[in-house]
Amino acid sequence: MQLRYVFSELGQGLRRNLSMHVAVVLTLLVSLALVGFGVLLREQSVKATDQWGSELQITAFLCKARDDNPACTSEVTDAQKQRIAQEVEDSPEVAGYRFESKEEAFAKVKELLGADKFEGPNPAATADDMPESIWITLKDPDQYQGIESAIIGLDGVSSVRDQRDVVGPILRGMTAIRIGSLVTAIVLVVAALLLVANTIRLAAFARRREIGIMRLVGASTLYIALPFLMEALVTAAIALLFAVGALVAFMYFGVYGWLKDQFHFIPWIDWSNVVTPVVVMAILAPLLTLLPTLVLTRKYLKV
Repeated sequence: MQLRYVFSELGQGLRRNLSMHVAVVLTLLVSLALVGFGVLLREQSVKATDQWGSELQITAFLCKARDDNPACTSEVTDAQKQRIAQEVEDSPEVAGYRFESKEEAFAKVKELLGADKFEGPNPAATADDMPESIWITLKDPDQYQGIESAIIGLDGVSSVRDQRDVVGPILRGMTAIRIGSLVTAIVLVVAALLLVANTIRLAAFARRREIGIMRLVGASTLYIALPFLMEALVTAAIALLFAVGALVAFMYFGVYGWLKDQFHFIPWIDWSNVVTPVVVMAILAPLLTLLPTLVLTRKYLKV
């Protein structure tokens, strides 16, 4: 009987304040989707950084057996790699470094272009076709001339690539979009909280007679507030469902349907990267509705 009353009040509350609930759902939907999109862009930035390096990195490609650089008469030797590493360690501009093997470089190429191109009797390339490299992290992105000039002439070094020219514009663009989406999401979250407050106030006013009777018969605080809490959960669940749908649609139509085909050189996120933003949205959605509801029911219901 008590549960029947709670669900009856839930249905009446949703119908009575339908326009307000729709407004809350739409505002939460957009804010959650923007938060998820911001987290997804962070995943994309991490994936691009893993592939190309950051703006604080320069990459020195080492000589391989069949090298276009005429200065590379043979594949880089262990002694030459030790000499290069020593030069890097002695530079005051360097914060750190790491060597990348042929196999690691080949794995990146397969992930970027698709493993099917490198299978079968006539693969497009093999691990032996990849150059070894050393990824150098700078202390200051504007202080690189010293280390670049020091390693470019060393035996075993084929070429040096400045990651700032390759990665800088892309990462800065992603960062700007991510910050913009998160700032907009924060504004919409505040709007959603205000809408939740108004919804609770209107719902409490509409049910003031029922609430007064329930107080007189000794109903508990939780029992009186339960319909309001369930309304908050239903609102959050609907907004979360549509926000996740928007994120999935972006991945399916945007990333897989267009971006991956148009921009092959960029290592795009995949479905596994959607898990993190979905978890963030799933945590955020009930918090944005339940917490203000718990606070405001105490004020408007005086329980």
